[in-house]
Amino acid sequence: MTPRRALVVLIAVSACVHLACASLLGLGNDEAYHYLYATHPSLSYYDHPPLMAWIETASLRITGAPDSTWGPRLGFILLFAGSTALIYRLTERAYGPRAGFLAALALNLTGYYGLAASTFVLPDGPLLFFWLLTVDRLTVALQDRDGAGIGPWLGVGLAWGCALLSKYHAVFLPAAAGLYLLLDRRLLATLRRPGPYLAVLIGIALFSPVLVWNARNGWASFLFQGGRAVGGIRPRPDLLAGAIAAQAAYLFPWIWLPLVLILARGRKTWAQGRACERLWLCLAIVPWGMFLLVAAFRPVLPHWGLVGLVNLFPILGRDWAERLAARPDRARRLLTAAAAFSLVIAAFAVTEYRTGWLQRAPGSIGLLDERTDPTLDFHGWDQVADHMRALGLLENPNVFVFTRYWYQSAQIGRALGDDRPVLCYNPEDARGFAYWSRPEQWIGRDGILVTVGEPDGQARHFARFFARVDPVADFWVLRNGKPVRRIGLFRCINERLAYPYTREAATQLAAANRDEMPRAGKTTY
Repeated sequence: MTPRRALVVLIAVSACVHLACASLLGLGNDEAYHYLYATHPSLSYYDHPPLMAWIETASLRITGAPDSTWGPRLGFILLFAGSTALIYRLTERAYGPRAGFLAALALNLTGYYGLAASTFVLPDGPLLFFWLLTVDRLTVALQDRDGAGIGPWLGVGLAWGCALLSKYHAVFLPAAAGLYLLLDRRLLATLRRPGPYLAVLIGIALFSPVLVWNARNGWASFLFQGGRAVGGIRPRPDLLAGAIAAQAAYLFPWIWLPLVLILARGRKTWAQGRACERLWLCLAIVPWGMFLLVAAFRPVLPHWGLVGLVNLFPILGRDWAERLAARPDRARRLLTAAAAFSLVIAAFAVTEYRTGWLQRAPGSIGLLDERTDPTLDFHGWDQVADHMRALGLLENPNVFVFTRYWYQSAQIGRALGDDRPVLCYNPEDARGFAYWSRPEQWIGRDGILVTVGEPDGQARHFARFFARVDPVADFWVLRNGKPVRRIGLFRCINERLAYPYTREAATQLAAANRDEMPRAGKTTY
């Protein structure tokens, strides 16, 4: 089989696996929240730029399956297929078709990209595709060393603009490309041509909806995301070590370590390497190094810096091709084992979500509990919605539903659909809920408070905003007959005071009540 045909088979098999997982797994917390993006059209959003919402909206309209789990995810599965093809093209151009296929295979065998961002509704799926497309177009544009043609740079600008609309990480692309141009004296003349600046202008123009939204909302999204990268001045080696270990787990060590070694030897091979290799090294070191620097002072999410290492997959494909040629039997066994591991992980996630066979119920023996089983995020929210309907809590057309935490409100909102509006009443972190409605519009209306694991404290806290708060139900969400999540329902009669969940009023309420409620975060189950 030729490498090109093998690539087609890889994309087809990968898409089928991702589609099966998408059909069999419920929506995670982030996905349920991102689903609400599609139901709240906007120029941009508090957490992320809008392209993810646009892709999800298109997926829902094309599939016509808003109540399914695969419908919202279809566009992201297709984007990963495109990312696989782009990795192949980048690598084939430099090292040939066999290396191209192996680079594409390596991307599919990673944990975060090959299993998560390739299936779930996450901003990293669009970011990966348009990042690679930007790199592809940039490689072509930089090959034009003689003329001052701007045609290739138009593609760079369009691809980079879409990357910016996917995730703010795309700001590292021009920074890394500029570093590359400054380090390679043979390309300094490129900075005197209009092409790069035209690409930047096009990208910013495409990004303008995000700028407009932020200007109208006090630059809230930039402040939120920028604040997550700001830490103290005291170095934390423990946090840095944890971030490195988490990165290795997200990509899987047998892929992460070779990528890091490629980066480590980049200084030695800089002069002898190809121009495209030097570009990829710069595109890798800037975002990856920046987030490692941040991780030395404050906690970071493991996947933040991974997009930098993605640029090194073509070189990894070349290395794998050389090993396959030198020791074919051993290389095939290792690749087969890596592929089998990814499939086993996917199978474990699906079967645990569907059956809970690893779950340790209260008072019993098992490997996982409600705090260590990640599949619980996907499970049981339809039961909560059905329980509210059965109790008649949603019969009043003026009632609204709310929770204390944004991810719980997101799951309830997804489960209820258009039945009733869902809010998040949190003075510290209401996320996008703080921008989807006004606090005063709920005065005089009844609310249904949904609590998870801590009913009494929340009921006392919210009692000051309503004429009366009455407990209605206390029950457990079940999976395969095992209790996994305790739910409390309260009827809150006649909201008297507007809950200050907007950014402007949140600080005052948070300061007044900081000691009364636990800080926002995933601490309830």
